[in-house]
Amino acid sequence: MSRTPAPASTGSADVDASATPTTDAPLSHGLKQRHLSMIALGGVIGAGLFVGSGSAIAAAGPSIVIAYAISGLLVMLIMRMLGEMSAANPASGSFSVHAERAVGPWAGFTAGWAFWFLLCVAVGLEAIGAAKIVTGWLPGVPEWSMVALFMLVFCVTNLAAVKNFGEFEFWFAALKIGAISLFLVIGLLAILGLLPGTDSPGLSNLTGQGGFLPNGTDGLIVGLLASVFAYGGLETVTIAAAESERPVEGVAKAVRTAMWRIAVFYIGSMAVIVTLIPWNSDSLAKGSYVATLEHLGLPAAGEIMNVVVLIALLSAMNANIYGASRMACSLVARGQGPKVLGKISGGVPRVAVLTSSVFGFVCVLLSYWRPDDLFMWLLNMIGAIILVVWFFIAVSQLILRRRTEKEAPEKLVVRMWAFPYLTWAALAGIAVVFVLMARDAGTREQLYYTGGLVVVLAALGYAHQRLTADKATAPAAAAQPAAEAPAPVEEAPAAEKPVAEEKSATAGKPVSTEKSASAEKSTSEEKPAAAAAKGDD
Repeated sequence: MSRTPAPASTGSADVDASATPTTDAPLSHGLKQRHLSMIALGGVIGAGLFVGSGSAIAAAGPSIVIAYAISGLLVMLIMRMLGEMSAANPASGSFSVHAERAVGPWAGFTAGWAFWFLLCVAVGLEAIGAAKIVTGWLPGVPEWSMVALFMLVFCVTNLAAVKNFGEFEFWFAALKIGAISLFLVIGLLAILGLLPGTDSPGLSNLTGQGGFLPNGTDGLIVGLLASVFAYGGLETVTIAAAESERPVEGVAKAVRTAMWRIAVFYIGSMAVIVTLIPWNSDSLAKGSYVATLEHLGLPAAGEIMNVVVLIALLSAMNANIYGASRMACSLVARGQGPKVLGKISGGVPRVAVLTSSVFGFVCVLLSYWRPDDLFMWLLNMIGAIILVVWFFIAVSQLILRRRTEKEAPEKLVVRMWAFPYLTWAALAGIAVVFVLMARDAGTREQLYYTGGLVVVLAALGYAHQRLTADKATAPAAAAQPAAEAPAPVEEAPAAEKPVAEEKSATAGKPVSTEKSASAEKSTSEEKPAAAAAKGDD
């Protein structure tokens, strides 16, 4: 990623200066391909799978396999679309940058700050969950002290070079993937009756206790909603790709190899669990993986899985602090946030890291001080943000795919399947999930709160877009009487500037001297990512 502001350029020197972040140096490129691959595989595997799946199984019964398959298909489409855009134009702002280029600055503003808010609140939630596990092992240790320790460790980790984040995530993801792979092997052996001391359950747990759909379609819908949000976290790999050694190749390979493996982990795990243990077992309340291993009589299974869950929570904390800081830095680079958040030192946006960590810690404090009102208010606001992000991704891909095919088809190293039909199918799927949330009493409130947050952000983003456009036209209008020649024609309104910039960067038609110089630097096929980052972020 380059620190050059992306689509915020207005053609006015004054506006350009105000939009340029106060950075000391560009972000570094310390992530390797192995880091990206593991981030892609492990970023989505969180506590929602290890712990939250238990309540989903209790609602849907064995049909939870169908629920995870449907939501997994939707997520695979979203990931493919995001991979296509990120491989064509790697940027640390990821989908926020793509939304700005496709729809307008207000869309990038809305998607970016909503996602930043989601990640910061999630950091606090994960810190609380991790602290509860550790204090269970160390009675007498106050929970807040462990929260403070975790926040400090991962704040410091992200303040250092980006390769430290990559190494942490590499080993965290490797442990999570190893744990799930071992679970699948043990489960398959038990299903086949090959595990010592166990008998094959056959299909008894799939057809008994009310059948495959014990709670009907209502239960399936509850399981579907739970499974959709369990898949959140895939977006981090496209954010991280901008700081890799070879962004284009890195994100393309990570996307291609991650999708089917994630489907195997999620859908395969659910199939093993509901085959081995009755869906209405009370033990599922402690976690579906723990309940299954204990059902098989494996020693210390509960504690082993608690270690895995702790690793998953710490991994998510690390990734969310990273993602939030890079998103904030990208927004500032495009003139859509406080300049101080864009300061970069040693290749790291340290002010953004500190701000994101502090906001997460404030969320933790609210969980102690105001658990019944302010904290629940925060939780409800983030309830459906990931769906909003997916909506922007699908709309952006629908627009940018056609534009890229006309202007720079060589950038499409990753292509969305059956375009545009599957893109429209994904949009329809997102709309269906929104409708299901509105119908369900348990999720309706989250939908309303998230909707309110998105409306406020969209209004602020649109106001900022109009203000930027007004500032761009004012200097030109003031200079026109003093000049003999007519004033130069502006590039485009604020909402269309990303299009103009993209054209100048990809088609080799510079709009300004600065852009021409940038285009000349990107003629080599060896470094397409640097040119894309220069044009987008």
